[in-house]
Order: sequence, then C-alpha cells, then structure tokens
Amino acid sequence: MPQPVPPRHDRPSTIQEALERAELALRMQRFDEAERLAGNVLKSNPGNVPAAKLFGQAVLLQSRPAEAIAPLQRAARRSRDPAIETLLGRALAEAGRGAEALDQLRQTTHHRPPYPLAFVELGDELGKLGRFDEALAVFEAGLALAPDAPVLHMALGYLHLNRNHRAAARTLFQRVRAAAPERYDARVALANVMTLDGDYAGAADLYRQALEMRPEDAMTRISLGKCLLEMGERAEGEATLRAATRRGAPVTGMAIAALAATPHGRFFLRPSAAARFLGEAPPGVS
Repeated sequence: MPQPVPPRHDRPSTIQEALERAELALRMQRFDEAERLAGNVLKSNPGNVPAAKLFGQAVLLQSRPAEAIAPLQRAARRSRDPAIETLLGRALAEAGRGAEALDQLRQTTHHRPPYPLAFVELGDELGKLGRFDEALAVFEAGLALAPDAPVLHMALGYLHLNRNHRAAARTLFQRVRAAAPERYDARVALANVMTLDGDYAGAADLYRQALEMRPEDAMTRISLGKCLLEMGERAEGEATLRAATRRGAPVTGMAIAALAATPHGRFFLRPSAAARFLGEAPPGVS
C-alpha cells in the first residue's frame, strides 16, 4: 500500500510549482497546506484564477465559506469560468447568503455549453429550502441540455428519494449504474433505496461491492452491518460494525444506533458498554 506523501515546507520556486503542489495537497486532503500554497500565490497575484479556485476549495473543505467569497468573486469576474461561479454559489450558500447564492447559480446555469454542476448546486439549494417543484424544474432543465450527465441523474434521484418517491429514485440510480458501473455513488445510492424497500440481501450485495472499491468508507460499512442485522446474520453484522469503528472514523454513535435499531441487534443501557462491545475485535475481522 503506498505511503502518504508528507507535506513539503520548502518554498516553491515558481507560481506554477506552487499551484501544482496546492492541487496535490488538495487531492491528498491536506487542506491547510493547499490553502497556504494557493493563498501565497494570491498575495502576490490576487487575480490568479487557478489559485483562487484552489484556495476556495481548500477553505470550503475546512468549513470557512466566508473566506472563500472575495477571491472567488474576483476570479469569477475575471474568467467567467462556470466551475468557479458554481464554487462561488456554494460558498455564498454555506455562508448564509442564500438569496445571493441562488442568483449566482441561476446566472451560471445560463452558460453554454451547459455546466451540469451548476444545475446540481442550484437544485440542491432549492431542495434544502423545501422548494421541491423548483428544484425538480432545475434538474429537468439541466437534463434537457445535458441528458448524458450522470451527476444530474444522481441529483434528481436524491431529490425523489428525499420526497420518498423511491421507485423514481431507484430507476434513476439504476440508469446511472448501468451507464457507468464504476460509479461508487450510484452503487451506494441504489443500495440505500433497496434498504428502504426491505431488500436487505440485494442492498448488502451492493454495499459489499462498494466496499471493495472503497474499503475505508465507514458509513457504507455501517450500512452493510445494519442490513446484515436485519437479515438475522447477527455475528457478521456485529463484526462489520466493529470493523467500521476501528477504522478511525468518528462513527461509534452511528454504530451504536445501528445495533439498537434492528430486531436482531442489541440494546445497551450505557453508551460506554456499547462502545466497549464495539471495541472488542472478533477473530478474523479486519
């Protein structure tokens, strides 16, 4: 297994090197390093569009959206890049400036050729506000312009799922999975619908396939554990939940809830007792 690349603290010799290192740091989830590198470029060149985009992504991923707005606004005016405009819309929304976010995202959906993620962001924001009919219209408008965009099919599927229109959601997720079998999100989304419909065996199979692609995903592992408990496969379900909590993700509370929520699970009077139970490592489970 390849070892993580350690952060580099030597000063980049060129702007291009700084941007390349910031992009790598972002991919490696070293968000503070990406912010520092891109921020240093912006100090000397506030109009640098790639630096603004990297800086905006880094601070958004650190839940500081207000700091992303000014550099993204400058970059958007300079470039008219729909990716940056969409990122700006997200920053405005996360900073609590909802009306401005909707205005920005609506403008971005007017780009041609269309930028599907702008429709996704706009529809998602409308959905969060409970404006489901408007969100549906946005997704359908995006699909009319970009019918082969999987991200739009996924977004529309989640909108249907949030409204408990499970059959419509299942159809969309199945369509994406058939067209792009390598997509992890479609596999998990379809499994989630199958779980809601009580098809635990089918969902468990999909969760297992997803974990072969991303074994570090603790949330999917917990979903698999819940399915196994619902199927009466108690030992394997409990072992799967233990494995999820031992991978470093802060999911112990979700694993405890999963144990208590199913007919074949366990109920603990003390959370500490549940945590001790999950901390026990059964033989043969990694």
